[in-house]
Amino acid sequence: MIARKMNGAGNRFILIDVRGQAGLLEIGAETVRHWARQHAFDQLLALEDSDTGDAFMRIWNADGDEVGACGNGTRAAGWVLLQESGAETVAVATAGGLLFASKAGQMQVSVDMGEPRLDWQDIPLLREMDTREMDVSFEAAGLVIDRPGAVNMGNPHVVFFLRDVETFPVDRLGPEVELDPVFPEKVNASFAQIYDRRHIRLRVWERGVGITLACGTAACATLVAAHRRGLADRQASIMADGGELHIEWREHDNHIIMTGPVEDEGEIHLSTGTAR
Repeated sequence: MIARKMNGAGNRFILIDVRGQAGLLEIGAETVRHWARQHAFDQLLALEDSDTGDAFMRIWNADGDEVGACGNGTRAAGWVLLQESGAETVAVATAGGLLFASKAGQMQVSVDMGEPRLDWQDIPLLREMDTREMDVSFEAAGLVIDRPGAVNMGNPHVVFFLRDVETFPVDRLGPEVELDPVFPEKVNASFAQIYDRRHIRLRVWERGVGITLACGTAACATLVAAHRRGLADRQASIMADGGELHIEWREHDNHIIMTGPVEDEGEIHLSTGTAR
């Protein structure tokens, strides 16, 4: 099977296009894990036919779980559809809703990610609590972190604000947070340091992936969580390990716009021996 290897600000993807093929693509979790071991991606993306958008995008994390949203993945798929159509804007249907991707410069794509969901049941959380500042704490490696914000961007996120994110042991705390029972569907854990009201440093532990160079929905969630706490404006540059994303939380319609780079690394071949 021919696929494309892509990345968005370092967030690594494999994209396969099965539009126009009879029936839906059936991929098991073991096949996804097998391909991830071979090609070291964060998410597998599949473009399928859609009645509502220019294409429907299915998303699997590297551990084989199918998920509803991937911001940088939407930008990568959007770039493919924009190049193909010559249009200025395309609609990408996902399990989390219809998202619109637009050209934003040379190898730059913007996506309207829609509105963040902020109610505790929408994250979801195990019990009722204030998602602006959750009454929880976590401990590992002799460190305690507490009172994060929670945001759903089509997938669940929790955001911690730290004084020094560079030396923080994300590899130790990330899995503790991801698998905590307070998050029934597991969670993406973001560790952020506020440089100023328009610049935020971000490191991410992504559920089903681990430490990732970037995560678009995490960048969106971080801006929302920071603004709700009075730490940032409604626009900011989010600096992840793999690159920079610009996030705007528009006041007039409550939508979040994410803009950043896309890189097409070319075609690869996926062995179909373990697929079904």
